[in-house]
Amino acid sequence: MKKKWLLLLAGLMVIFVLSACGSKTQEDVVQELNGKFEEMKGYKADAKMTLQMGEEPQEYDVEIWHKQPDFYRVNLKNAQKDQSQMILRNEEGVFVLTPALNKSFRFQSEWPQNSSQAYLYESLITDIIEDNEAKFKATKEGYVFETKTRYQNKKMLPLQEITLNKDLAPVSVKVMDPDRKALVTVEFSNVKFDVTFDKNDFDMKKNMTGAQLEVPVMADLNEMEFTVKYPTAEIPGASLVDEKEIATADGKRVVLTYGDEKTFTLVQEKAEVMESTASAMTMNGEPVDLGFTIGALADNMVTWTQQGVDYMVASNDLTKEELVMIARSVQGNVSK
Repeated sequence: MKKKWLLLLAGLMVIFVLSACGSKTQEDVVQELNGKFEEMKGYKADAKMTLQMGEEPQEYDVEIWHKQPDFYRVNLKNAQKDQSQMILRNEEGVFVLTPALNKSFRFQSEWPQNSSQAYLYESLITDIIEDNEAKFKATKEGYVFETKTRYQNKKMLPLQEITLNKDLAPVSVKVMDPDRKALVTVEFSNVKFDVTFDKNDFDMKKNMTGAQLEVPVMADLNEMEFTVKYPTAEIPGASLVDEKEIATADGKRVVLTYGDEKTFTLVQEKAEVMESTASAMTMNGEPVDLGFTIGALADNMVTWTQQGVDYMVASNDLTKEELVMIARSVQGNVSK
């Protein structure tokens, strides 16, 4: 009887040892991710991105293409498909396209290497590898990392939870505020590695034309009314002190002035549809991901376009991080 128990105990110990040997450590997974990063030739993926920064959650469909070493195509469409924006990187630079307005801007930029990007797989790998204090958990389905972010507004979005499957493909990302509330959620689908691309897949004109077949150019912005939007982010020492409406040739321009200890100005007016022959405008500054759209971040201002309206927030008192935080929060009609 004693011999039977000893044999049973020995068998359980073997099973335990084999099980322990089969589980990967954080170091194992990071090493594999490093190898995957170096060997990867490119990928295509779809994702659903949900923002929880306004009164109501906003959903966007994101299509991501990447060809090593530095060609990118990210197509961002809202759930109703009535607005879209695309960011391209090719041998000519970084472009941000707004098909409905026939607008294209070119940046001399290091995007996307200069910031976290929740929908770019190689950016997530970089965040995992570079964070020596990253937390790790192995699950039945895969692996979960909690890392710091590299956003311009990392005070607002300092943490992210990255979930990978057993093959190390991305499953989901939750970008969290300091209270660990998920403000941005990205859920991946149809992730395909080592895909092939045509030579014109990252061409600016081809992509603009293709996008306009899905979201036609706005016919007449003059017939469209826009509702004034107010930022929901609170900057200590800044409150709304003045609101002016100025008549323009195309309608109106609204100027919101915030003052007290810190000052900034938010300007909004109807956007202009560019001529079909217009070439890309060169922008100073960096493209910045505002979640719902791609804006341009300069030394003391952020500019962006959403649903046919141009926005600009500018200040000599605020940091770039604070400017981005305000821009990200201009999403709904809230009380003043």
